[in-house]
Amino acid sequence: MSNGTDRSLRMLSTALEMEKKGKSFYEIAISTCQNELGREIFQMMMKDEGMHMDRIKNIYEALKAGEAWSEKWKSIKPDHKDLGILFKEMASAHGTEITAKTSDLEALDIGIDLELKSISFYQQHLAKAVDPMEREFVDQMITEERSHHAALSDMKLYFSDPAAWFVEHERHILDGV
Repeated sequence: MSNGTDRSLRMLSTALEMEKKGKSFYEIAISTCQNELGREIFQMMMKDEGMHMDRIKNIYEALKAGEAWSEKWKSIKPDHKDLGILFKEMASAHGTEITAKTSDLEALDIGIDLELKSISFYQQHLAKAVDPMEREFVDQMITEERSHHAALSDMKLYFSDPAAWFVEHERHILDGV
């Protein structure tokens, strides 16, 4: 195998472990979250991490078998629209009457940290990726991890200060400002 393929296999192996940790975390967050909206978002995050794992496994197995990077990974897609947009719609439907336990906010902090680490990992690898299809894959992973980060960050603001979230996202005009 070439050095590029070895590098890609190492990256994919590390990425798979990161995605497994993320999926496990979101499984726990679903079971401990006291808020229905939080559980719904964590459920989607868990499914996305599973989808990422499937993509990574498929690419890893193909490269290990001596195949080149291909577009096969593109067929494994989320079954929902962008999580940031989806969260905004769900939050708008729930209104400002929302309560979150401290443990829910702590779970959000952990999730935000996991997503930031994933973004950083993929960005570092993007700089090393040579194959155009590999670059496209890594770039797509960065995009999806950023979407996760944005959704979790939005959810944290919404849970900690729903009124501020609505001011920021619904673009209400404040009287006297």
